[in-house]
Amino acid sequence: MSMFLARRLVTRCFSSRPLHVCIVGSGPAGFYTADKLLKAHEGVRIDIIDRLPTPFGLVRSGVAPDHPETKIAINQFSRVAQHERCAFYGNVKVGSDLALSELRDLYHVVVLAYGAESDKDLGIPGESLGGIYSAREFVWWYNGHPDYSSLKPDLKSSDTAVILGQGNVALDVARILLRPTTELASTDIARHALSALEESSIRKVYLVGRRGPVQAALTAKELREVLGIKNLHIRIKETDLSVTPADEEEMKNSRARKRIYELLSKAAAAAAGTSEGDCGQRELHFVFFRQPERFLESDESKGHVSGVNLEKTILESAGSGKQIAVGTGEFEDINCSMVLKAIGYKSVPIDGLPFDYKKGIVPNVRGRVVSDTGGISQTEPGLYVCGWLKRGPVGIIATNLYCAEETVGSISQDIEEDGVVGKSEKAGRKGLVQLLENKKGKKVDFNGWEKIDAKEKQMGIERNKPREKLVTWEDLLAASADI
Repeated sequence: MSMFLARRLVTRCFSSRPLHVCIVGSGPAGFYTADKLLKAHEGVRIDIIDRLPTPFGLVRSGVAPDHPETKIAINQFSRVAQHERCAFYGNVKVGSDLALSELRDLYHVVVLAYGAESDKDLGIPGESLGGIYSAREFVWWYNGHPDYSSLKPDLKSSDTAVILGQGNVALDVARILLRPTTELASTDIARHALSALEESSIRKVYLVGRRGPVQAALTAKELREVLGIKNLHIRIKETDLSVTPADEEEMKNSRARKRIYELLSKAAAAAAGTSEGDCGQRELHFVFFRQPERFLESDESKGHVSGVNLEKTILESAGSGKQIAVGTGEFEDINCSMVLKAIGYKSVPIDGLPFDYKKGIVPNVRGRVVSDTGGISQTEPGLYVCGWLKRGPVGIIATNLYCAEETVGSISQDIEEDGVVGKSEKAGRKGLVQLLENKKGKKVDFNGWEKIDAKEKQMGIERNKPREKLVTWEDLLAASADI
């Protein structure tokens, strides 16, 4: 279906009977889907549910506290949630409070947009040692996510942390570790994280990547920001900046990669004349052409990481202008007390949902969920996906806008062609509320979120911050019920 046709479809109303839609997940993918559906169908009634008592997904728990401008999307999402044909219900978990099959019985359309709440593994020795965390866990910790507010990352045992990965998430966590806490104090960073960072001994952070500076999976905007931190010394080995004809070809075909290389080269040149190893100075080391082989266990503190054993790599052509890292059999160690794995998020399946474990997504065609029965693929009627669950954990917040447009186009086409709304009556919101009451679940509606929001902002005023987040399930649920 052409995008032109999709846009024509989404301006029409297909039935005078209400179209009941449930969206699972209240992050950007969920809210953009809701927004486009509200504009597409005058008869739509949308319920957005989320396992957390707070909406907005990674805009609240994933965006770095020193990036307040990125959180402006919350204003648009709030308007969607307050629409007369839309409702939000938090603290509702599909898989335990509700089965997917129950939702499909209640609604004409179910859109799964719950993102990626797990992590990829390296699968190397020592990965279970203490002091090794995923970047997601660390991000959720400093952002006050209730599942990780009790995390106690080791920021004191040594002055060194290693981050495996060189994408934007890796830069985020490096920046939070190295930025002066006086600058973080006026953000919405969780209080427990700010306190821990104020007492942190971390002064050196190593950003480790399998490939070279030309292939680093970050953006120029994020790189400029970390390079601009005051009194931060950047360390890059001159030999790592050497480029091959294949690198030159990559940069020729990508202005973004060329810009990244230029920024790193300029930073390396500026740092060339500075002294190294001054006591207490903050350093960010970009380490290229290295891949983790195993984690080292501390002799003094059994069960805790003391370093990373890295294998040197070289790049080999993988065809189509791509280069892959291949081990050379040479190894070296970096001693550290903490390792953060920024190697990617991973979605998790729920009962009754087709899932591609290799790709970490729900099999789909333009958002329509596809199941495989006896080698025969067929679309699941009324079941759709959007966001990371649909395409994998890639892209920025705005990427979900186009992703939602495609999924809503598929929904609209199916409604027109199949007469979904006219086929059967669905209980929709009335049935959902009844079901949750029968199961004695304590749902948090948008009014409950506004109470949480007001309390957090009031606590923030007292500390000269935009908000002071409530970081435990108990406090969040108590605030949502406050009269």
